[in-house]
Parts: sequence; structure tokens; C-alpha cells
Amino acid sequence: MNTLTFMLILSLALSSALTLLNAWLAQTNPDSEKLSPYECGFDPLGSARLPFSIRFFLSSHPIPTLRPKIALLLPLPWAIQLQSPLITLTWTTIIVALLTLGLIYEWMQGGLEWAE
Repeated sequence: MNTLTFMLILSLALSSALTLLNAWLAQTNPDSEKLSPYECGFDPLGSARLPFSIRFFLSSHPIPTLRPKIALLLPLPWAIQLQSPLITLTWTTIIVALLTLGLIYEWMQGGLEWAE
């Protein structure tokens, strides 16, 4: 038996064993919250026109901004080794400054204060 066949059989056996073990040991205790199609904490049977706090949006705001920040700042160690690292450092400083200004603005608006 060659190595590729052995690895395929081993991975299939291991994944099957773990799937069966999970199905056997899993504790399923459904309650009304788990069976509800809504996960936001609102009453699904109430009015759809009730006001809600804008903090739900502010808490999810940093997540989409982290992805571009990581994508833009990840190549920085390699880009510093280019022939003109000054341009790279300038753009990095601009990106970090804009993100810092956004954080300061959100802080000044009270978006980071959850307790009133």
C-alpha cells in the first residue's frame, strides 16, 4: 500500500470516527431560545417598528474594519525592504492615522460606553 492510499484511508477513518463520536456524545436540549429563528434578543412576535439601540451597529462596526486593516498592514515588513521604504511608511502612517481618528470620533460620540 502506498503512502497516498494509507493517508486517504486514515483520514477517512479518523473523520468518520470523530463524526460518529460527536453524534453519540452530543447533548441536545432544545429550548425556546434555541428553536427561535432570531438570534438578536428581540421578541420575534412583537412589533417590527420598536426602537432599538444603535449600539448593536457600533459593536459590529470594528469587525469589517479589521479585515482591510490586516490586509493593508500585513505586507508592511516585506514592503520596508523595498528600494523606497519612505512611500510605504507614509501610506502606513496615513492608514493608522485614519483608523485612530475613527476610534477617537467613536469615543467622543459615546459609542464605546455601554453603561449609562
